[in-house]
Amino acid sequence: MSGRQHRETEFARRIRARGLAAGRGSAQIAEEIYETCGPRFGTTRIKGHRLAHGVALADVIEQIRALFERDGKPVPGIGETLLSAYESGLKRPGPEYLHYLCSAYRVEPVSLGYDGPCICGHGHRVPGPVRGDLQNGRPDTFPGPRESPVPLTGVDPSADGNEEDENVLRRTLLQLLGGTALTPDGPLLGSVENIRRKMDETLVSATVSPAMLDQWEEATVGFGRQYMSTPPLRLLCDVLLEFSAVRKAMERRQPVDLQERLCRMAAQLAGLSGMIMINLGDQRMARSFFRTGRIAADDTGDRALRAWVIAREALVPLYYGDPREALNLARKSRDLAGQTPCAAQAMAPVVEARALAMMSGAGRKDVVDQAKRALSRARAAFSQMTAADQDDSTFGYTERQLYFHQGDALVRLGQTMEADVILEQALTKYGPSDWLDPTFIRFDRAKCRLLEGDVDEALAIATATITGLGEGCRPDILIQRAYEVAKAVAAKAPDHPDLPAFLEALRGGPAENPGRGEA
Repeated sequence: MSGRQHRETEFARRIRARGLAAGRGSAQIAEEIYETCGPRFGTTRIKGHRLAHGVALADVIEQIRALFERDGKPVPGIGETLLSAYESGLKRPGPEYLHYLCSAYRVEPVSLGYDGPCICGHGHRVPGPVRGDLQNGRPDTFPGPRESPVPLTGVDPSADGNEEDENVLRRTLLQLLGGTALTPDGPLLGSVENIRRKMDETLVSATVSPAMLDQWEEATVGFGRQYMSTPPLRLLCDVLLEFSAVRKAMERRQPVDLQERLCRMAAQLAGLSGMIMINLGDQRMARSFFRTGRIAADDTGDRALRAWVIAREALVPLYYGDPREALNLARKSRDLAGQTPCAAQAMAPVVEARALAMMSGAGRKDVVDQAKRALSRARAAFSQMTAADQDDSTFGYTERQLYFHQGDALVRLGQTMEADVILEQALTKYGPSDWLDPTFIRFDRAKCRLLEGDVDEALAIATATITGLGEGCRPDILIQRAYEVAKAVAAKAPDHPDLPAFLEALRGGPAENPGRGEA
């Protein structure tokens, strides 16, 4: 034992002796040891509990082995070296070892310095103070009464709002019994949802069940399908409610396979939220969500998912005036995807081509060639994608998106004839309820006419497009594209007689978008 460790042990021994003389329990003594010795010697909470019991590493190991034997489990491989690593903070115990350490010390994980409840789903504390060595007192799983575990947040569990939610239902029931005709309102529906969610939380308090994960994954896929047809604010609320539920589950330590599935859902929901924020015109919040998505995706180790988040993030600078950053993100996404057939392997080269076109303008042969090579890579990658990914417009990449984005890149490169053919093909692949993407496509076709010198036809297409939109179908990102057309017309023919009518149609201003799509 080093001199530092010897002094640490001496300090702890004196604190323990005083605590036992004063009638304090081992958990209280451990907390005092941690508070006193932590600043001096770096004593951790878990080590403080061993010192509070006055036992050696070997004693704790034997206790854990005895608990394994009692539960009919094989002798564990834990030894003094591993326990010492836990006590020094170099390693964290897994869920099973943490459970048996909590059982040995009769405390909750938070008392040992670890977040989240134990995997067993019940408390480890026993009534009354526990003094002396680890063998004193009843076994942790003694089938008699036990104290409820101390809430990890230090908040009284009765103060969780459950009582108020129940009162709302009681008042509603009394009104119904009294013959009052009622319709569900906000407070009532809120209480209904609160009670349901609290039951979910109770059911997964120790771990997330596979059934619950399956439901969340199905919901995530469903939100992806709704992306093209649901109002953005409504969809954002739905997505973030599930996002919050996933976050709460992740606060608790989960088995590795379940934690990875939770991280995947967190990355997908954060990415989808970022996509929605792009359509709502909030680029700062979009970036924040994509940053969160990247953190979650990194924890999965899934290169395809990580590449998808970055490819989607690249659309923020692409749409908001920084094509160089968009190019860098697209290339990073492409490198991450590597040779793995996935959505990002097709999306990233398309973003790369669009960014190159924006950076260098139309007509430069070297840029045209470079962008066309990127589009060729995108088509080849798309052909290697699975049918499921080709049918998923949110977490995958569809054929109509590929045509649309290729056409947009070619317009910016000045390749009007090829662009017009591809854009016309893209329009045929959208249904009658899809409006946002087709609107962008029509503005791109108007730009084609402008580049060909036909200002009259360009204005006719653009005006018909903007006036044909229904009420509330003018998101900021679309109006921005329409003004690009107006600016290009003004540069070519500032006195064109139809330009004022187009500008007047634009002045209706942006409103909330009731549908979905992407530019």
